[in-house]
Amino acid sequence: MSVSKKDVEKFLDENPDFANVYFNKKLKPGAIAAMMGRPESKVDFETFRDLVQVEEGEILWELVSDMQESVNMEKVVFKILKRISFLIGADRCSLFMYRQRNGIAELATRLFNVHADATLEECLVPPDSEIVFPLDIGIVGNVAQTKKTANVKNVSENSHFSSFVDELTEYTTRNILATPIMNGKDVVAVVMAVNKTNGPFFTPEDEDVLLWSANKVFEELTDIERQFHKALYTVRAYLNCDRYSVGLLDMTKEKEFFDIWPVLMGEQAPYSGPVTPDGRICNIMNAASEDMFKFQTEALDGSGWTIKNVLSLPIVNKKEEIVGVATFYNRKDGKPFDEQDEVIMESLTQFLGWSALNTDTYDKMNKLENRKDIAQDMVLYHVKCRDDEIQDILKKELPGPTKFEIYEFRFSDFDCTELDLVKCGIQMYYEVGVVKKFQIPQETGKLKRYYTDLEVMAMITAGFLHDIDHRGTNNLYQVKSQNPLAKLHGSSILERHHLDFGKFLLGQDSLNIFQNLNRRQVEHVFHLIDIAIIATDLALYFKKRTMFQKIVDLSETYEEEKKWVDFMSLETTRKEIVMAMMMTACDLSAITKPWEVQSKVALSVAAEFWEQGDLERTVLEQQPIPMMDRNKAAELPKLQCGFIDFVCTFVYKEFSRFHPSIQPMFDGILNNRKEWKAKQEEYEAKLKAMEEEKAAKEQANAAKQVMTPGQMDAVSGFRS
Repeated sequence: MSVSKKDVEKFLDENPDFANVYFNKKLKPGAIAAMMGRPESKVDFETFRDLVQVEEGEILWELVSDMQESVNMEKVVFKILKRISFLIGADRCSLFMYRQRNGIAELATRLFNVHADATLEECLVPPDSEIVFPLDIGIVGNVAQTKKTANVKNVSENSHFSSFVDELTEYTTRNILATPIMNGKDVVAVVMAVNKTNGPFFTPEDEDVLLWSANKVFEELTDIERQFHKALYTVRAYLNCDRYSVGLLDMTKEKEFFDIWPVLMGEQAPYSGPVTPDGRICNIMNAASEDMFKFQTEALDGSGWTIKNVLSLPIVNKKEEIVGVATFYNRKDGKPFDEQDEVIMESLTQFLGWSALNTDTYDKMNKLENRKDIAQDMVLYHVKCRDDEIQDILKKELPGPTKFEIYEFRFSDFDCTELDLVKCGIQMYYEVGVVKKFQIPQETGKLKRYYTDLEVMAMITAGFLHDIDHRGTNNLYQVKSQNPLAKLHGSSILERHHLDFGKFLLGQDSLNIFQNLNRRQVEHVFHLIDIAIIATDLALYFKKRTMFQKIVDLSETYEEEKKWVDFMSLETTRKEIVMAMMMTACDLSAITKPWEVQSKVALSVAAEFWEQGDLERTVLEQQPIPMMDRNKAAELPKLQCGFIDFVCTFVYKEFSRFHPSIQPMFDGILNNRKEWKAKQEEYEAKLKAMEEEKAAKEQANAAKQVMTPGQMDAVSGFRS
């Protein structure tokens, strides 16, 4: 009876123990050396055995262990490159990282000439010794540019080959195998293998190994969720539990200032969930008896599964920052999780937390790349003034505080040229004492009393910067259009961009108005600028309103004004909340201006919204909301009334209650609402008349269809 190859494969698949024994017997040095085409002295049998026997999950654990020993991605990649060079028979391998410098794309050596006997120290390239390839030079540059693997059998016959590295290192390159490492559609790095040692050139099989290995490793090192889930899935077997979950914090999102204000004001208690005495592990032995699980009155899914016991632990990185939480549910033997389970769990989360640093590092690389894209974009929007232009402005007489009424609530810039506005800005700094001692007029809103001169200067600066480099579209559009800004900032996208660009400008020597402040003063100024500019995001305004209202209520409990001013001046958190609301009030202040100003501003803003609506319709192929839809321009009065009622009225009503001197702003918004309401009613009356006329015509047509000829004649004769 003959046995086919298929029969053998089926037998080995069904008898894994026999296959394992047979494999170990046949895994002899001579057999491996012959298969690899190498002398026995050149074959690393243990590495070969590991690579062919260890499952993918165990390879991951080895990498995570390496990360624990050194939170250094280069060390892990170095070890992998050594294995790759062995597998494909390369004399050496190198890693080139993609970057853009001064707007020019290039590749720079990170790990160079990795070979069997190399050490990390001799292969790791310091910044001052980099070998750099522009994308139009060399085979690796061409690989990054084309995003395709290159297998060059003879470099002397390849037009892209550049010999300058050989000349620099006194090495002779015969053949090259290089592949790009991709993150989606973007090149991140290039791995290059040089000189096949067990053959005349690299084979298609070598291409497959290099491509798979490079991208697999990169995937494991940079996809934190994939990494965590694979590790947790493996450990679940050791803990013998039903299910697990992992919650990862968004490490790219900056904390909002308002998140901590309710805690600081005593309105919201800090988290005090269930923990064990060591303050870290949460081991709930009977979930049904815990208050937090009272919501579980029935099975969580169709299988009838319920939570019985829970073991949870935060994932903490080497910097002692919590980056996530891992949780396991229900031991299969019905018993609670024990101390041994906690030990395993703690070891696991330590591994995961340390490995998260590598992903965090890569995420920072992505952020730098996005910052680069945005910086290039900013160049198209802004041109820096020449020194002679600045001097020309400063030589001219400043307008003073009265010419354009810059300290009046009714101030409008419609009658100002761009140069006038620049001079008004300079005038304001003179008024508050950037050139002289701060002297902002006390009667302006009477809110200056709570803030130091330095804080006033910070707020005015924030006012100037709060919309700088605006794109004419809102935050949601940045997300929908996948703008680099949305990739860089997780929330308050445009506001964070205005803040970053403002700081960038203030960092220039010729524009740094804070250069004579000490370090603590500079830190305080920028802290306040951060708060003030981020506060102009209306999405955050609604979250601050209740806190501000309570401050206003509290102010009315003080009979002596001086005591209230003294109290507020020392209350940092409350001062920040009031400042944030002041920024909102200033940002929306056009709604309080005299009607002739407000109506013009509203049309300008509406035109900008309609332009975004056009983009949404044409570029994103989406139907814009009514506010952005120019086809619904006639509904502007109705939309303005809604905007006044649901967004604007609160802030001016509360500020007028906080300080009666701000009453003119509240009066202004009430007057403008009357004007918009009248226009709304006028439009609705016309619309109603048109609908009634249309209905009358339809009714008349319907009546004609049911009349007899005699009735028609009678009606006609009567009318005549």
